[in-house]
Amino acid sequence: MTVPTNTMQNFSGQVAGNREDLTDAIYNVSPTETPMISMAQKSTAYNVLHEWQSEALAAATASNAVVEGDDAANQSIVATTRLNNYIQTSEKTIGISTIQEATRSAGRPSEMAHQLVNYGLALRRDMETVLLNNSIAPSAGSASTARKLRALPSWYATNTSRGGGATVGANGSTTTIATDASTPRNFTEALFKTVLNSIWVNASIGEGMFAMAGPTNRANLSSQLSGGSTKFYRVESKNLTATVTIYQSDFGDIKLIPNRFQRDKDLHIINPEYLAISFLEKFREQDLAVTGLARRKQIWASYTLEVRNEAAHGIVADLNTTIL
Repeated sequence: MTVPTNTMQNFSGQVAGNREDLTDAIYNVSPTETPMISMAQKSTAYNVLHEWQSEALAAATASNAVVEGDDAANQSIVATTRLNNYIQTSEKTIGISTIQEATRSAGRPSEMAHQLVNYGLALRRDMETVLLNNSIAPSAGSASTARKLRALPSWYATNTSRGGGATVGANGSTTTIATDASTPRNFTEALFKTVLNSIWVNASIGEGMFAMAGPTNRANLSSQLSGGSTKFYRVESKNLTATVTIYQSDFGDIKLIPNRFQRDKDLHIINPEYLAISFLEKFREQDLAVTGLARRKQIWASYTLEVRNEAAHGIVADLNTTIL
């Protein structure tokens, strides 16, 4: 049909008095869960090199028998091991012009307050990624370079399962990251059980153990562990249960959780009682100097990873990152 002449229509720019239709809400679906930071203990650091001690009992022996009336002999004392990690500072700086702050904005009364919330969450995500990365070696830093903490993947030494190939997977150290194998392998329950067995032999498996994997291998935990080999339909709801959230091992229950901010090729098995995030400076906020028609705020934290005893944890490394 033909529109009659002189009919006012609502197209862009044709009617100056129309108000905009902008909802007073902002929708953000960026994930903010940080399982590592959430599960770990919290402690306080007092210097840029944070230190703690671990120890182990002498090995059990079957030859502990003495002659009747024999004189006492001193045992060989097992000394403690002194461990350390560098404090790392992570920060976000936000700058908002005075005009923007004065402007009435949809969905937030203050642009600065809104961005402080957003970047506070972003800072936490950065820290989670730092703690679980395997690409940056620990460093004491200098006047011109930042200190770098020793991330979790380079701590494992006792309970490890690594891949092979032309380059064999190898443990990290106080100065180096762990070496990735050149030939990754598919996740299997046998690999998982092998590391669980090693943890139990060396440290026992306590309450609240976690197996933490990236999204792909978290899905593989459900499909490859025997607890998830049989799926059940509930007739009344017609839902399929296709996930395993608690793995009942021979040595105790293991909670299975996903982590978006870790490497998908690593499966961490963690006892949170022996893992802590240690803060020299907890999450802080400060106003920066005013140098013009803008206001700036900085948020930061100075922290490190306190692996209280690495034998309490384990890793299945060098996994393929495809759904099985």
